[in-house]
Amino acid sequence: MNRRESLTFGASLVAGMAVAPAMRVLAETPDRQTMDSFWDVIKNRRSVRQFKPDPVPEEHLLKIVDAARMAPCAGNEQPWKFIIVQDKKLIEALKNECIQKIETNLKENKNLNGEAFKQELQKRVDQWVTGRLSAPAYIVVLTDNQREWPDYNKHDGPLAAGYLLLAARAFGYGTVYMTDSISVETTKKVLNIPDRYTRVCITPVGIPVEWPTKDKKALDDVIVRESF
Repeated sequence: MNRRESLTFGASLVAGMAVAPAMRVLAETPDRQTMDSFWDVIKNRRSVRQFKPDPVPEEHLLKIVDAARMAPCAGNEQPWKFIIVQDKKLIEALKNECIQKIETNLKENKNLNGEAFKQELQKRVDQWVTGRLSAPAYIVVLTDNQREWPDYNKHDGPLAAGYLLLAARAFGYGTVYMTDSISVETTKKVLNIPDRYTRVCITPVGIPVEWPTKDKKALDDVIVRESF
């Protein structure tokens, strides 16, 4: 134990002696390995948009969804549904629908035609479709509009999705919280989603071709103490 660790442990021990027994146990016996692993997952989660074709085992996908369903929610209503998509034909159908939507939107631009149109179409397909739809599995997060308090879906849905993204990272998989890249209309059409459900997001799950490196703001830059 180095000096810094010794001081930290000593401070924890002193604090533990001054509080209730349950709190003393927490202060004296921190599970450092568990906490380190937890922070590794938090700090190393990144949005991934290019994946290797390696399949994701079923047990991993179920564990990831199991974590998502543990997210906090209003009134413990748990208004979620999670669609797990691994069928290559369905993934290809999602891809084709996305490409068709991009092509339709581009045709509204009268300044694009011929080779310029083809180049712009390919550019947008590469940017918004090819990488994002290269994963072997996808999970769609839905919320139920027929719950008792549907106004809370806008909070509960993203919370479940956040748990899902972190659980996937704990298994070593990349994800990305997608909304516009694959539209609600496209998802509902291809996956036959009933109207009672609102799609929160869809995320690929797979091994990244590479892990993106992006800096996060410093802690002091995001904290406001007491009030502005």
